[in-house]
Amino acid sequence: MFEDTRPAELDASGGSDPWGQFRVAQAQERLSLLRALRDGSVPVVLSAPDGTSMAVTLWALDADQGRMNLSVDAGAPQLPQLVDVDEAVAVAYLESVKLQFDLQDFMLVHGATSCTLQCRLPDEIYRFQRRNAYRVRTRESHGPQARFRHPSMPEMRVELRVLDVSIGGCALWLPPDVPPLQAGTLVADVQLELDSDTRFTSAIGLQHVSAQGAWHGSAGGNGTQGVRVGCEWRGLPAASERVLQRWIDRTQRRRHLLTVG
Repeated sequence: MFEDTRPAELDASGGSDPWGQFRVAQAQERLSLLRALRDGSVPVVLSAPDGTSMAVTLWALDADQGRMNLSVDAGAPQLPQLVDVDEAVAVAYLESVKLQFDLQDFMLVHGATSCTLQCRLPDEIYRFQRRNAYRVRTRESHGPQARFRHPSMPEMRVELRVLDVSIGGCALWLPPDVPPLQAGTLVADVQLELDSDTRFTSAIGLQHVSAQGAWHGSAGGNGTQGVRVGCEWRGLPAASERVLQRWIDRTQRRRHLLTVG
C-alpha cells in the first residue's frame, strides 16, 4: 500500500519487466551507490522472507571477490535467524532516493572486538524516488506530536515533534537528550496528535535515521541538534486512515488558498 517506504515486489510476471526502468544496469554504478552507503554509514534495513528484520550498516566492499561486509550488533536476537534464512531484501535511503537490493550467501565473521555479516555483492540494485504521496510539512506553531513508550526503555514515555506527514508515514524529530531509535524497529501504540481535532493511534516502523545536524525551526528562532527519523504506518486502522486523509486534504487546500491569495 505504501510504495514510498515498504520493500517493493521485484518479481516480474508473464515475462514482462515492470521494474526495468528502476534497475541500475552498470556494475560500476552499483558499486558507486554501495560506496555511498558505506562512506555515509547509512542505515540499511534487512528483511528476510520469514519476517525477520534488522538494521545494519555497510562496512567494507571487496569488488574483486564480489563480497561485502555489514556491521551488525552481535547480540541482536534476529541475527542467527537471518543467517539461517540466508537471504534478505535490503532497503536504504540516499537523500530522496530509495535503494533496494537482494542479499544472499550470509556468513557471520567474529573478530576480536567486533562482528560482521558477510554476503555476496548484489547482482541488481533498484533505485526509486521515495515520496509518491502528498506529504504535508507541519508548522511548529501547530505543534503536532507523537507519543509512545521508547522501544529500548519501555518505562520511558517520549513525546516527539512530527516534522511532516503523508498517507504512508511521517517523519519525527529526535533531540539529543532522548535515547536513540534504531532503523528497523517496530513501535506499537503510537498516539498521534496533529491538531486539536485530529488524533489517532497507529504502529510505526522506523525506516531510516538521518545524520545528525541542526534544525532551525525551534521556538525563539534557535536551532536545535538532533536527528530525523523516517517512519511508515503499520496496521493503520481504516478509520484512522480516513481521519489522516481528511487532515492532509484540508491542510493542502488551506495552503493552496494562502498561496493563491
